[in-house]
Amino acid sequence: MELSCPSLEEFLLLREKVGWGKVDADLAQTSLNSSLFHVVIRLEGLLVGMGRVIGDGGLFFYIQDVVVDPEFQRQGIGALIMNNIEMYLAGAAKKGATIGLLSAKGKESFYARYGYLSRPDKMLGCGMCKFN
Repeated sequence: MELSCPSLEEFLLLREKVGWGKVDADLAQTSLNSSLFHVVIRLEGLLVGMGRVIGDGGLFFYIQDVVVDPEFQRQGIGALIMNNIEMYLAGAAKKGATIGLLSAKGKESFYARYGYLSRPDKMLGCGMCKFN
């Protein structure tokens, strides 16, 4: 495990392996460079999982790109990534901050283990997003 940014090439390949499609390399590099926190998991030098936190570093933090190579899923790698993200957030996100994420369909229970709530519920409305 490393608390470092993956290379652009590794990031793009891992996205493709999980079916997230291709993105412009310049946009991806800008995104990686702008992250607040990174964690990567390597086995024998190969990137097999990663996660990062983006946001303003004050009121809003957003968990992004928690992803594990399909060949290495169900081995605790996702939990290792999230545990490191949660440790970072415990120090960085002060009382009053909001931590958000978008879960892949069917993965909600994974994030619920860390205290994340599904929306909508009795208190919160539906989350929304827009893709350009």
